Amino acid sequence: MPELPEVETIRHDLEREVAGKRIKTVTITGSRSVRRHADVAALTTRLEGAKIDAVRRKGKYLLISAGDDWLVVHLGMSGQLRKCAPKEPVAPHTHVTMAFTQGGQLRYVDPRTFGEIFVVAKDELDSKVSEIADLGFDPIEDVISWNTFGGMLMARKAKLKSLLMDQKFIAGLGNIYSDEILWAAGLRYDRSSDSLTTQEVRRLYRALVETLHEAIKQRGSTLSDAQYVDLYGKPGGFQAEHKVYAREGQACPRCRATIVRHKWSGRSTWLCEACQV
Repeated sequence: MPELPEVETIRHDLEREVAGKRIKTVTITGSRSVRRHADVAALTTRLEGAKIDAVRRKGKYLLISAGDDWLVVHLGMSGQLRKCAPKEPVAPHTHVTMAFTQGGQLRYVDPRTFGEIFVVAKDELDSKVSEIADLGFDPIEDVISWNTFGGMLMARKAKLKSLLMDQKFIAGLGNIYSDEILWAAGLRYDRSSDSLTTQEVRRLYRALVETLHEAIKQRGSTLSDAQYVDLYGKPGGFQAEHKVYAREGQACPRCRATIVRHKWSGRSTWLCEACQV
């Protein structure tokens, strides 16, 4: 599933490629991808003719400004946004196509259809989309002190990985980056958040911010299933920098002990038991 670095990469690409363009037509061929809208024709009418002003991100959600509305995109597990020329072959599982008056198209592709696209009035975003309104702090957009972060950790008293992946605590993290952040901080996934020393809090906050910034710089992580690609269909590069994720049996880059995989809350979790404490 695309996490914060992947969604931020796509946001940046969209800002460059579609901001300032006007939507000419919207073609919907997969109703599940727009399942919040019972009237698909009304949805297309609402978007057609709208000018895209800007592209923002809230956690794993893309918010595309279209007049008085937000066009909200959540990529789910396998969703992709692709910039295409009209003559390009349409990929399988293309469910929404937006054509622009200046030429070019934006296509939404989603084989597993867990993602979605919907439109909501800007002044109703928080009241009608609770999953966005309830998001926690964004470690890229929201600058907080490590002291404040430490207070948040102590107040929750939860296992670290569960807390990092809690969208109401931190917006945008999933399995990949929580494992990588915890390795960088030298902390186990099952440590209680209220057990950290001052030094450990500082290490965790630094690892959180630095790991995400580096992943964005490398344009995200594309795993072996190749489901994440950027707006141009190209894979990310941060998977080559993974230190523990999916590296079971390999040597820890820091201490050379063997990386292991644990099952945690129904997920695979990778760590170095020697240097993560």
